[in-house]
Amino acid sequence: MERRTPLYDYHLRTASQLIKGGGDFMFPAMYTSNAEEHLNTRANVGMQDLSTMGEVDIKGPGAERLINTLIVNDIRDLQPGQARYSTLCNEQGGILDDITVYKFTDEHFMIVTSSGPRKKTARWIAEQAYGFSAFVTDITAAIALPVVQGPRSREFLKTVAQDSSVDLDTMKYFRFAQARINETELIISRSGYTGELGYELYMPAEEAGAIWEYLLQAGKPFGLKPYGVLAMQSLRLEKAYPLYGNDLHENITPFHVGLDRWIKFEKRTFIGREALLRAQERGIAERWVGLVLQGETPANVKDTVYAVREIATFKDEKESGPDAGTPEDSVLPGHQEVGYITYSARGYSVGKTLAMAHVKTTHAYPGCRLVAQINGRPIPATVTPTPFFDPGGARLRA
Repeated sequence: MERRTPLYDYHLRTASQLIKGGGDFMFPAMYTSNAEEHLNTRANVGMQDLSTMGEVDIKGPGAERLINTLIVNDIRDLQPGQARYSTLCNEQGGILDDITVYKFTDEHFMIVTSSGPRKKTARWIAEQAYGFSAFVTDITAAIALPVVQGPRSREFLKTVAQDSSVDLDTMKYFRFAQARINETELIISRSGYTGELGYELYMPAEEAGAIWEYLLQAGKPFGLKPYGVLAMQSLRLEKAYPLYGNDLHENITPFHVGLDRWIKFEKRTFIGREALLRAQERGIAERWVGLVLQGETPANVKDTVYAVREIATFKDEKESGPDAGTPEDSVLPGHQEVGYITYSARGYSVGKTLAMAHVKTTHAYPGCRLVAQINGRPIPATVTPTPFFDPGGARLRA
């Protein structure tokens, strides 16, 4: 099956390549080059079509109680106009999806799901709603989601957004407000997936094409350029933001990927609570970690990671390929397989080849030397603290 967003025609005309991704949607890989789009988003403004994300509308007197039963986080202190990140877990503590909850009123919420499992997540939420006096509606097809990210995104949006109920200069992270661009009413949320100051624009799907074209033109003085899924991946990789399907799935818990800080065990009831308490007590055998790879060639998803058996004391020079002439360690992978790569790409902002991997906790400490088997070649890798870029989050706070 092939699914298309409301902005598919634009991507078909302008993207250099369309690739199938999460939810069987056709994603623009890039428009110019991955590096150019990545660096422009870090320096100016980038815009991406994230209409592949799912939106589930939840209304009724039991809406808050239902959501608080589904998520590991707690929304009882959430105010209208606030959003909150969480994971949904099954009874075994495995991650079904990572989502964001938006609160409009005490009886009206919206859950935004990941692209890949969006239909499965929407069905699961609807199934759990029985007996909660809550009405669950999958409104994904009616919503388009262009996102505007980068240090000049606020400056740009202030020139086009009208009737905003909150001043963009004072809007805090994970807050949202109603606004209007031309005649289109929409929701502006201060959130994103790049680690930059950024905003997500929830709007009617039928009006998205005209707004997208308008924003492209209006954003030119601010350096606005569209970016594709490859730049999204390298941007989120530098910040070690997890992606469902690659990094998150039902066979791992929030503890494995460092999302346990969002688990609110003080809640007496939520799905997966008992299993997560047992996981907390016994500990975990593997952990999601960041790696810096030697050379400029990224690893492939599912490439195997080994413990190091031997590292020669001399360095050879690579004889061919894009890294020809650069020194490399002579390494031999050990017989012990300690993990696998979940994603890898060039980190253009940090000038290094980066990867995320699930590895055994015995080899998950910063500085641990490992070997990634990439295209049949052993490549040295070093466990490195994450995020790789802007670890203090200063750019996000703007």
